[in-house]
Amino acid sequence: MSTTSHASSPARTAWLVVGLLWPVALLNYLDRQMLATMKTSMVADIAGLTTDAHWGFVLASFKWVYAFLSPVGGSIADRFSRRHVIAVSLFTWSVVTWLTGRVTTYEGLVATRALMGVSEAFYIPAALAMISDFHAGSTRSRAIGIHQTGIYCGLILGGFAGYVADSPSLGWRWAFDAGGLLGVLYAIPLFLLLKNPVRQPDARADVSPRSPLAELVSNRNFILLVVYFTLPAIAGWVIKDWMPVILKSQFRLSQGEAGRIAVLYVQIASILGAVIGGMLADRWMRRTARGRIYTSALGMALFLPALFGLGSPGTLPLAILFLVLFGLGWGFFDTNNMPILSQIARPEVRATGYGLMNLVSISCGGLGDWGFGVLQDRGVPLPLIFGCFTGVALLSLLVVLLIRPAADATTPSQLA
Repeated sequence: MSTTSHASSPARTAWLVVGLLWPVALLNYLDRQMLATMKTSMVADIAGLTTDAHWGFVLASFKWVYAFLSPVGGSIADRFSRRHVIAVSLFTWSVVTWLTGRVTTYEGLVATRALMGVSEAFYIPAALAMISDFHAGSTRSRAIGIHQTGIYCGLILGGFAGYVADSPSLGWRWAFDAGGLLGVLYAIPLFLLLKNPVRQPDARADVSPRSPLAELVSNRNFILLVVYFTLPAIAGWVIKDWMPVILKSQFRLSQGEAGRIAVLYVQIASILGAVIGGMLADRWMRRTARGRIYTSALGMALFLPALFGLGSPGTLPLAILFLVLFGLGWGFFDTNNMPILSQIARPEVRATGYGLMNLVSISCGGLGDWGFGVLQDRGVPLPLIFGCFTGVALLSLLVVLLIRPAADATTPSQLA
């Protein structure tokens, strides 16, 4: 009996880590998504925010800072305490969320979004690396997938922020106040309960920070993964940040209704995709080390009709159908990125690797947000824009199939 209890303890700890990080993932994306769904109210209330290009630059300012600092956050998480990085990141971005509710000018909004990028850049690389530390190959995709459902739930809640912004008794500033306060409060129990995995005595190698970088950029499979991680994310960020505005304009919806439809269906589908994609990938890995590659590629195949259709859906029900297809594909894709990275990079460089992936992907996502606003101002047709996204998704599908991963390590982690 004691032997069984001892054997199950690492498993309980591994899932406890996922449970503790799930609300953090929710808050991480809730604080981001609220901005996209409250655009109309914020534009009316903030001086100097007058064009779609301005709005695109606000969105991009977060992404560019976030992207630039992600490798820094990953490197710190690899070399020091992932627990400290995660807790401090949550506390700091929650304070910045609260400060966003005090903004009165375009320049001030750009500044708070940039600060949000600084604080949030340290979370995702550290969190996904920590989950990978605790979960052996047999549960890794499922664990990452469950964590990612917290992100999608945060996006769903953020999608309802348009209703809050429309409410005379609440408003967009109240939404940022509430989100910031929740994060500050949760940072305290998170810091007390979260534990670091024990590493082998030589795991924290006393080497220059350049060594992990050199190791990663000389890895052919890692370069392919960076390309694969980046290309679909350009369309993904445009859909997350601009779809409420697109639907509002195309189908003459209210701000609240457009935000709800743009977020709810795609994120519910993403939750299903993450859970199914995680289970399928872990099962497929029993047959081949490319199981996660194939699962992710399957998700990418769903992007093709989804992106092509979103360029000119014709009716609202068809738009919803294409958003659901995109969400399912995104869940398959998102759930398996860190597990694939775990097959081609040592544990000691995984957070750094994911940070580098974020650097490239989100930098391009920021350009996509800004560029989309510029193209909208110039009247470029949506079918042409989304047709280009479809071509990029097809290229991504070919890229991921070129990756040659090794089998997962199965040594369980222990608690510090």
